[in-house]
Amino acid sequence: MDAINRAVTAFFNVVLTPLEAVGDEFALLFISGVFGVLALWIFKHISWQKGIKETKNKIKGHLIEIRLYQDDLAVVSKAIGKVLFRNLQYLLLNFGPFIPLAIPFALVAAQMVVRYGFEPAPVQHPTQLEAAGDGQTLVIEGTSEAIASLEVDLPEGLSAISPLVRIPSQGNAAIEFVAEKSGVHIVTIRSGGSEIEKKIAVGAESDLRAMQDRRVSSQFEAVLWPAEDTLAGTGLDVIRFRYPESDLGWLPLSGPFGVLMVFILASMVVGFIFLKPLGVQI
Repeated sequence: MDAINRAVTAFFNVVLTPLEAVGDEFALLFISGVFGVLALWIFKHISWQKGIKETKNKIKGHLIEIRLYQDDLAVVSKAIGKVLFRNLQYLLLNFGPFIPLAIPFALVAAQMVVRYGFEPAPVQHPTQLEAAGDGQTLVIEGTSEAIASLEVDLPEGLSAISPLVRIPSQGNAAIEFVAEKSGVHIVTIRSGGSEIEKKIAVGAESDLRAMQDRRVSSQFEAVLWPAEDTLAGTGLDVIRFRYPESDLGWLPLSGPFGVLMVFILASMVVGFIFLKPLGVQI
């Protein structure tokens, strides 16, 4: 999965560069629209278009039958049963092709979220903090053995404001820090002979194009968080902290959820516009 994510990330780095010169909002909408058209074209070629059209026509015919023979209870009852059966058939004919489409959808949607869903962590100074928890908290979860031997090395520009607290019995550890300098910082985590890195983007001068607030271990979660390799084989399950949510400017939604909703809605709207031009039955 890591190799696939690296390839997809490299592809979008190239594709999105000219689009982002216009604006992140434009890039998000453009890619969403293109995906909607491509998904529709793929759906046309992997679905049984003739069967979908015939099923829709049969549903219409049974509805007309109900209207014409509304005074005949026996005919109407049979027609209702046929409508329900054909609706189930219609759903199955449409649902089947959407299963393979879920894979490219997840890959593209995840890329949009890590690129446009977050903003770099703010630059802070310890004197600006009023209470514990006002800084950034790095949380690490894993096996008890991995947590027991855990060490965290913060680079220049990130300053610890609490000691590293390990709780091996619960499989987690945490350290609070502040980011005092803009840029992309690499936190080094050592455990059980493994050395793991976590990128942290800070301030306006950060040029990290794809940001995610966690590294994960499972292959399933790796689809959702593609910007950094998984933690497989390290004994750690997750390394996480919290990025601020992005502001999508003139778009009504923001943050990772907003990016996902814009991607879904824009791809659906553009796909609907191209239904007839592409001759797709859905």
